[in-house]
Amino acid sequence: MGCGDVGLRTARALGAGPRLLALTTQPARVAPLRAAGLQPVVGNLDSPASLRRLAGLAQHVVHLAPPPGSAQTDPRTRNLVLALRRRGGPSSLVYASTSGVYGDCAGALVPESRPLAPRSARALRRVDAETYLRMWGRSLATRVSILRVPGIYAPNREGGTPLARLRQGSPVLIASEDVFTNHIHADDLARACVLALWRGRAQRSYNINDDEQLPMGDYMTAAAALYGLPAPPRLSRTEAAKVLSPMQMSFLEESRRLDNRRMKQELRLRLRYPSALAGLAAGL
Repeated sequence: MGCGDVGLRTARALGAGPRLLALTTQPARVAPLRAAGLQPVVGNLDSPASLRRLAGLAQHVVHLAPPPGSAQTDPRTRNLVLALRRRGGPSSLVYASTSGVYGDCAGALVPESRPLAPRSARALRRVDAETYLRMWGRSLATRVSILRVPGIYAPNREGGTPLARLRQGSPVLIASEDVFTNHIHADDLARACVLALWRGRAQRSYNINDDEQLPMGDYMTAAAALYGLPAPPRLSRTEAAKVLSPMQMSFLEESRRLDNRRMKQELRLRLRYPSALAGLAAGL
């Protein structure tokens, strides 16, 4: 579900063994999905009637579709699981959530056991989806794995590097006001999705991030050096609010360092790209 860039990478990581299906809302994507080795199923998570074919269709589900960009709930996830449960539900379901569900942690190291404190509407929608999926999984004995995902990057992903921001000269915060940022390479995320299908514990959440723990300003400055570009200007939070959009500022209002030990111990994911800077350098 939600077979975009990460979905296609997940399909490649699954390999030629299982029969792979992909839900798509666009008939124009049917041919590209078939070319990628997936069987397209046309349906829309906003239209419950179009999802009836999903009942009993798959034993394992990777749910990557985002919630709609309004309200504080996720009706798409509800529509999906109601369709899936008509014939008993799948054996396992992996849901890609966001690390934003933790809210601002003032730079603290954040394990999965930390109470959720979403601050944005988009994070509230993800908490709603997580809660609903856990309840649904318990009711049907379906293993639901929640992957809490930070910034996804990859040099071969559209918008998957900070290059455009650096070329535009977008500012970062001064060191005393900076926030920690977390990342995961899109290929490592896809591999985490696959491993969670088989190894994820029932109704369990996992932080999916690399080992790098850098303030955003330091990360962007190091990335600029990789690309041979000037370091981004440093501004105070007040000054930055005058030149950045509210959406851009929202990413500068929360600081946390995600603890990925559960990912390594339970999913046994060995990161191909332990740091975002190494992943960016590999793409040069």
